[in-house]
Amino acid sequence: MSKFYTCRLAAYIIANQLIIMEKEKQQLNIFSNIKYDLPSGLVVFLVALPLCLGIALASGAPLFSGILAGIIGGLIIPIISRSSLSVSGPAAGLTAIVLAGIEKLGSFEIFLAAVMIGGLIQIILGLIRAGSIAYFFPSSIIKGMLAAIGLILILKQLPHAIGYDVEQFGLQDFIVDGGRNTFSMLGEALSHIEVAALIISAISIAIMIMWEKTRLKNIAILPAALVVVIVGTLLNILFQSLYPEIALAQKHLVNLPVPQNGPADFLKELRMPNWNGFKMKEVWIVGLTIGIVASIESLLSVEAVDQLDPYKRKSPLNRELLAQGAGNLISGLFGGLPVTAVIVRSSANIAAGGRTRMAAIMHGVFLALAVVFISRFLNYIPLASLAAVLLMVGYKLTKPTLYVSMRKEGWPQFLPFIITVVAILLTDLLIGISIGLVIGVFFVIRTNFHSAFKVKKEEDKYVVKFRKDVSFINKASLVQILNRLPEENAVVIDCRRCEFMDHDIREIIDNYAIEWQGNGKEVELRRLNDHYIKKTFAH
Repeated sequence: MSKFYTCRLAAYIIANQLIIMEKEKQQLNIFSNIKYDLPSGLVVFLVALPLCLGIALASGAPLFSGILAGIIGGLIIPIISRSSLSVSGPAAGLTAIVLAGIEKLGSFEIFLAAVMIGGLIQIILGLIRAGSIAYFFPSSIIKGMLAAIGLILILKQLPHAIGYDVEQFGLQDFIVDGGRNTFSMLGEALSHIEVAALIISAISIAIMIMWEKTRLKNIAILPAALVVVIVGTLLNILFQSLYPEIALAQKHLVNLPVPQNGPADFLKELRMPNWNGFKMKEVWIVGLTIGIVASIESLLSVEAVDQLDPYKRKSPLNRELLAQGAGNLISGLFGGLPVTAVIVRSSANIAAGGRTRMAAIMHGVFLALAVVFISRFLNYIPLASLAAVLLMVGYKLTKPTLYVSMRKEGWPQFLPFIITVVAILLTDLLIGISIGLVIGVFFVIRTNFHSAFKVKKEEDKYVVKFRKDVSFINKASLVQILNRLPEENAVVIDCRRCEFMDHDIREIIDNYAIEWQGNGKEVELRRLNDHYIKKTFAH
């Protein structure tokens, strides 16, 4: 009797907890969590600002086009999207495409037409419900992508953390200009250490670690990342006053263009697309490339962010394509770079305690206000402080425990995971994911080979049992099994668990059954569709 009441009590507690969790989710609307989303949006803005500038510079585009893309990614896309925590903006993964596109098309204004075409393609993909393509990527590939982004953040931000700010802040490519790569840059950085940057980043990391282990983390309006940016800025100002010989120069700080004549200076930076570009075949090819690549990167980023979401909310992917398409359409119209959902900004949002889309919106508001009114003050922020924030974000994405848990899941899960990590680290996001996906598909096929059929002996008969639906992928495995069966024994082919059978498999069974009948061998086919029920061969 006690067991019965214990079970009832446990069931009641579980059910009650589920109700509470559901109510919590319902309460996560974009206005009721402003005390979390406002400071988180500020942190994401501080991280996104140098990323926007760095990506624009590396893309061979005007600096303002990167800022404008960040503003659109914050103000337009979250309003249409239903992804709670993803943050959009110009993506490092599109840098090579943008650089090559501008060079191929001859002008930035013509390239803007391609950005608009990319947006239209994304809208079409959303309308035809192509967002489900993201579900075809195994979780091991998504986890590998997150771990690789974490490693890239650590490797790329370490030089900035010690004051070696040669490479543009926010770039993720393995190969650096001049034939150098990520690892050689680390070696160079060790011989160019800035004492002030090292002190600032060390103190910043210590603050964030302490923040996580104390009650300070419960202060919603003051996330650790915001504190380290303030502390880092004040420290460098202190160094400038007391120890000017070690203070950081402007090249080691945020470098945002300062308007001399107010907002009018930035309005002059707006570029309109060259409408004649829509008549050019090359523009449509570049636009198609942007639309497809940006869609895949956005879908994978949103899928990854959903895995990181503490509330485990699921984003409607077709809606996300519509949102990204609208963002690119508007960005191209007013002179911005192409935008995608970006895992770096999104991870920073989650780490800073963001809860809803309002955090992404606030980051866009801060970007818009900053470039017009407070850019001169933002130029006091050390890149070392922002690097420290991204180092902690990177560590959370690629914790050692993740590798241990993936290894425990077996080689079919671990190998695609680790190969994806290495491939992304040494190439770029999309190439790395493609390589990991090929490896993942290989293991799926391999598993199908071993699990689709089972052979056992019943008295004087060999039974070939189909465990599930079969397709042409299982042809080789079935032929090998049938060839190994002894000639003198009868054969039973049991398909009672198989609701779908590919034509290739039917053809193999037909051919073997005819051959066995000709050799005087007894063959029984159990519970196939009508085509096979009529073809029962017996000696």
